Amino acid sequence: MKVYGSEICSGCREFKALMARRGLELEFVEITENVANLRAFLALRDREEVFAPIRAEGRIGIPAFVREDGTVTLDADEALSWIGQPPMEPAQEGCASCG
Repeated sequence: MKVYGSEICSGCREFKALMARRGLELEFVEITENVANLRAFLALRDREEVFAPIRAEGRIGIPAFVREDGTVTLDADEALSWIGQPPMEPAQEGCASCG
C-alpha cells in the first residue's frame, strides 16, 4: 500500500506513528518533499472520483491510500483492512483541513 501525505499534516503523522507502533512498514510519499511527489499526488487527486468532495471543499485529501490494484481511499480504517490490520484507535482522526 502506498500512502500520500505530508509531515505537516497531523492525520498523516498519526497514521505513520500507528504503523510504527504496529511494526509495519509502508510506502509513504511525502508530497511536500519534491515536485515529482507533488505532481504524482495531484495527478491522482485530479483523476480519482473519491477526491471530488475534497476538491469541492478546497481541502487537500491526505492521507490518501492506494492499494496495489489501484483502489484509492481516504479512509484509514479501510486502508488498514486491506493489509489485515485492525482499525485505528477511536481518538485518531485526520486533519480537518487535509481530510
